Amino acid sequence: MATADSVYNATTTQEPKSKKWIIVPSENLDKVRFAVKVIEVVDRTEVIRSCLNPTFSKVFTLDFYFEEVQRLRYELYDISSSHNGMREADCLGAMECTLGQIVSQRKFTKALLKQGNTVGKSSIMITTEELTGNNDYVELSFSARKLDDKDFFSKSDPFLEIYRVNDDNTQQLVHRTETIMNNLNPAWKTFKTSLNSLCSGDHERILKCTVWDWDSNGKHDFIGEFQATFREMRSAMDGRQVQWECINPKYKVKKKNYKNSGIVILNQCKIIKMHSFLDYIMGGCQIQFTVAIDFTASNGDPRNSCSLHYIHPYQPNEYLKALVAVGEICQDYDSDKMFPAFGFGARIPPDFKVSHDFAVNFNEDNPECAGIQGVVEAYQNCLPKIQLYGPTNIAPIIQKVANFASEEMHTKEAMQYFILLILTDGVITDMADTREAIVHASHLPMSVIIVGVGNADFTDMEMLDGDDGILRSPKGEPVLRDIVQFVPFRNFKHASPAALAKSVLAEVPNQVVDYYNSKGIKPKCPSEYESSRTFGH
Repeated sequence: MATADSVYNATTTQEPKSKKWIIVPSENLDKVRFAVKVIEVVDRTEVIRSCLNPTFSKVFTLDFYFEEVQRLRYELYDISSSHNGMREADCLGAMECTLGQIVSQRKFTKALLKQGNTVGKSSIMITTEELTGNNDYVELSFSARKLDDKDFFSKSDPFLEIYRVNDDNTQQLVHRTETIMNNLNPAWKTFKTSLNSLCSGDHERILKCTVWDWDSNGKHDFIGEFQATFREMRSAMDGRQVQWECINPKYKVKKKNYKNSGIVILNQCKIIKMHSFLDYIMGGCQIQFTVAIDFTASNGDPRNSCSLHYIHPYQPNEYLKALVAVGEICQDYDSDKMFPAFGFGARIPPDFKVSHDFAVNFNEDNPECAGIQGVVEAYQNCLPKIQLYGPTNIAPIIQKVANFASEEMHTKEAMQYFILLILTDGVITDMADTREAIVHASHLPMSVIIVGVGNADFTDMEMLDGDDGILRSPKGEPVLRDIVQFVPFRNFKHASPAALAKSVLAEVPNQVVDYYNSKGIKPKCPSEYESSRTFGH
C-alpha cells in the first residue's frame, strides 16, 4: 500500500476588482461578460508522512472582515515519497467555505470533494481562534511622596506624564494627570486608557514617566523621571503597591548624597476586559437576520418593466440585489439559516386590507424562509398576490423586530443579536413614530440597515442614520447607541454587490460589541484561548 504524505494548501477567492468585456460580432449578442476569479495562495502546511489522519501544526493567519464574504478553498495533496514537490503531487480532495462560516462555528468540519464527488468519508476540520488581544482597558491610580520642592514661597504643583517608547525610539504621550496644587505628596485621579495606547499590547515595552512642577507661564520645572513596564504595573493588581524612585539625572551627577527627588507609587492597576466581536460570535452569539420589503404603489406596477419590483428573467432588480448582497454575509452567522421576511405598504389577501408588517410567505405564525434563496422565492411568489398601496410606514416593522430583541435582552446573555434590513423606495410617512421606534430599539440587541432603492429624495433617511447628529425621539429622548445605517442603492448601481454589503455592514461588529459591553454581558461560552489573553499576576 502506498504511503499517504499529506499537505493542505489554503487559497482565497476574491471578487474581481474590475469587469472585463469583449465585443463579439453577432446579430443578437454584442457583449459577453467574463467573470474573473482571482485566486491567491495564502499558505500551505508542513508535510506529514505515512498518515491517513494527519493533524497539522501550521497556523494560517488571515485578516477577518465581517462585512465581506471571504471565500476560502482548502486542498489536500499526497506527495510521493521521492518528494518532487507539488508538481507531481496527487490532489486527494478539496473543500470550499467562507471565513465567516469557520469563525461562527469555531470548529468547522466539511467533507472533502474531488471533481464534485465526496472522497469516501474524508473530511477536514478547521479550528479557529482570534489572535488580537489589545482591546482591553487598564485603570491606573498614581500618587507620590516627598517630591522635590521647586517653589520659593509655596510647595510644588506636581503633575505626571506617561509616554510610550515606540520601536523607533520616538515617544508618544499616553496620559497627563491633572495638577495638584501646593502638595509634595499628591494623589492623582484614577484614569483609564486602552492597553493598546499604553504599550501597544507589549507588556515589556518601556514607559517613560516624568513628574513636573506646574508653572502658570508654561515653563514647568522638571522634578524627575523613571522608567516602567506594564508587566511591573500589573503587580498592583492584587492590592499591593508598586513604587519607583523619581530621579533627576542632573542632580544624580552633581549631588554626592543624592538619592531621589521623591517616590512615585502605583496604588492600583485594574484590567477592564473588552470583549471583541469574534469573542461573542465564537461564544455562540447568533445574528438573527430579518428582511422588510417596501410594497408601496410608488414602486410601480410589478408587471411593468419600469417597476422597481419588476422580475426580469435574467437580471435581478435592485431589491433582490440588495437583499442577496447583505443576506449572503449575515447567513454565515445564523446556524438554522431561517430568515423572517416581512412586507409593508400593500393590500394583502384575503380581505386586501393595508398591512405594514405582513409575512411575505403569508404564514403569520411562521414568517421564516429557508435560506436567502427562500426569501427570494417568497418575495417573487408574493408579488402577483398583493396590491401595492401605501403609505410608507416603517415603524411597525421596527417595533415587531424590537419585540423579539426585547425578549432576548431579558435573558442577559449574548445569544442573539438582531439585524433588520429595510428595503424601501421612498420617503417614509411615519417619521415621528419611526424616530420613537429607533430610540427604543437603541436599548436592545438590534441594528437597523436601510437601503434606499430607486431615485427618490432620501434626505429624511440620512437623518435617521445619525452620522450628522444624535437622533432624538419626538419627545427629545436621544438614541442610546447609533444603530441605523442608511445607504442609497444608486450609489452602488455600478459597483459589485460586495461593495454595497461592505458599506452597510461595516459598523455592525462595533454595534454588537458596544451593546453587550454597555450591559456588562460577557460571551456565553468563553473561548478556549481566553486564558492566553487574560493577564496573570
